[in-house]
Amino acid sequence: MFFKKNNEKNLVVQLDDCFLHQGEQLILKEVYLKIAMGEFVYLVGKTGSGKSTLLKALYGELPLSSGKGIVAEYDLRKMNWKNIPLLRRRLGIVFQDFNLLEDRNVENNLRFVLEATGWKDNKRILNRIDDVLNMVGLKTKGYKMPYEISGGEQQRVVIARALLNNPRLILADEPSGNLDPETADDIILLLRKLNKEYKTAVLLATHDYRILENYPSRIIRCQGGRILDEENFVV
Repeated sequence: MFFKKNNEKNLVVQLDDCFLHQGEQLILKEVYLKIAMGEFVYLVGKTGSGKSTLLKALYGELPLSSGKGIVAEYDLRKMNWKNIPLLRRRLGIVFQDFNLLEDRNVENNLRFVLEATGWKDNKRILNRIDDVLNMVGLKTKGYKMPYEISGGEQQRVVIARALLNNPRLILADEPSGNLDPETADDIILLLRKLNKEYKTAVLLATHDYRILENYPSRIIRCQGGRILDEENFVV
């Protein structure tokens, strides 16, 4: 199995001969995958090919059936209710659906996550909220309710939420799927900017081949129950 030459100390994802099931059904087999710090990687494949299964395994929702899996220095074989939250603090997770709390403003959506992950000092909380809103271009929007901002701005809030705990890896599952093409491009460009500036690895699942053409990067594909690394893939 071919891998890019990466120093294992710099890897945020390392899967070796992993088998992934949904219930009794085998979805992905013989999975080998390495993602280094600072990499930007696309995950492509048809609906039902295993993209979401792979992402769920990486953030600890699905157990490995067999094989070796390390994500952000956590052993996926040893995941339980105690350490899954610790793993997820090292990850940023961005979904197609925004899942913002509609009864509170942007700032308090972010405060909720920080307090839930152990932040207690109010000054540090406010400073971190200010930092991440600035990072995603929403510095003046903290007082807004989710329904008062556009879909693209809501997705920027979701990305800000993912950045709160300085993640080593952002897992983005169709983050532009509910957006028009121009706004989708803005979100992809934002993720690429954050990846470049902060060396945060990004694994972005998408079915939008226009994005792959316009913003090329390493591609891995779910196909036939396996993961194929397609560094030279041409769309």
